[in-house]
Amino acid sequence: MTMTRFPTLPPHVPSRGSKLSRSFFKQLFLAQGWRIEGEFPDLPKAVAIISPHTSNIDAWLGFNALLGLGIQITIFGKDSLFRTPLKPILEWVGVVPVVRSSAQGQTRQIVEIIEQSEQIWIGMAPEGSRKAPEKIRSGFYYIAQEAQLPIVMFSFDYDLKTIHILGVYHLTGDYEYDLEQIYQHYAGKFSAKNPAWVAKPLQKLLKKD
Repeated sequence: MTMTRFPTLPPHVPSRGSKLSRSFFKQLFLAQGWRIEGEFPDLPKAVAIISPHTSNIDAWLGFNALLGLGIQITIFGKDSLFRTPLKPILEWVGVVPVVRSSAQGQTRQIVEIIEQSEQIWIGMAPEGSRKAPEKIRSGFYYIAQEAQLPIVMFSFDYDLKTIHILGVYHLTGDYEYDLEQIYQHYAGKFSAKNPAWVAKPLQKLLKKD
């Protein structure tokens, strides 16, 4: 079923919060004039990606939406951050520490955590930067590939004040082909807070006036 304002979290998706907290953040999200549109997949494990990422406001809106839905999203961060006063906040948000000795080693650590979990959604912003990166970072792809997880795609649409749920994509193992297929799910389905800062590969897919 397609929702036009705010969906209910399906039963197999990892959840967090209480009925009260979900209601509060849902109303906060809706009060800003935003909505969530699309079919929310009922998956116990997935890699969730959202684009475009051109403003800190993206994080604010995403945070409201996540807590309103009551979904537990796992984010991975540098282990050194957990040796600072930020540790309690990071743990509350759901950030998990990893040692960034190498890209391959980090991916293996994340995959091991996924394999040990019955329910886990990994959240990632593929751009990795807010200011017009030249390419999309591949980390989300290789984590999903090694852990054999589907990718669930979301987009910000500032023109319509909507977060779109764009569907589920199962990787074939052909990176270039898969990336192009993922891009096509985004075509015409997003608009940015700062359009000039959209990642270069996504700029041709921006909504047309």
